[in-house]
Amino acid sequence: MKSYSAKPAEVDKKWVMIDASGLVVGRLAAIVAMRLRGKHKPTFTPHVDCGDNVIIVNAEKVVFTGRKVQQKVYYHHTGFIGGIKERSARSILEGRFPERIVEKAVQRMLPRGPLGRQQLGNLRVYRGPEHPHAAQTPEPLDVAAMNRKNARSA
Repeated sequence: MKSYSAKPAEVDKKWVMIDASGLVVGRLAAIVAMRLRGKHKPTFTPHVDCGDNVIIVNAEKVVFTGRKVQQKVYYHHTGFIGGIKERSARSILEGRFPERIVEKAVQRMLPRGPLGRQQLGNLRVYRGPEHPHAAQTPEPLDVAAMNRKNARSA
């Protein structure tokens, strides 16, 4: 029996919409990364982009567990000597682009390289409840109902 290997032309990509309000960041990112890679499909092939297109709305309403909102630190480097900068998760969530928390969490769960960058391009994150992809008729995915730990009521 031969192993099945999907070709890029025969991949069936769906559109999935996730409402992130009240969801835990790490658990949401793990589910989204799995969907972007296509590991939920029986036709998963590691070297082909066979994942779905994922839309995340209400990204500003995601939550952290424990005291991660105050203690979690995101670093970036300016490129200059001694140019390491840090920001807390709270300052990013209260800032101009709170959707970057979800984007970075998903990005760091995808493989590095050209395929991972291509799969990350299938992710769209919006801070509010509206999105411009109504023409694609995305089907809603209830992440909170998958596991009681995925959502946090606080």
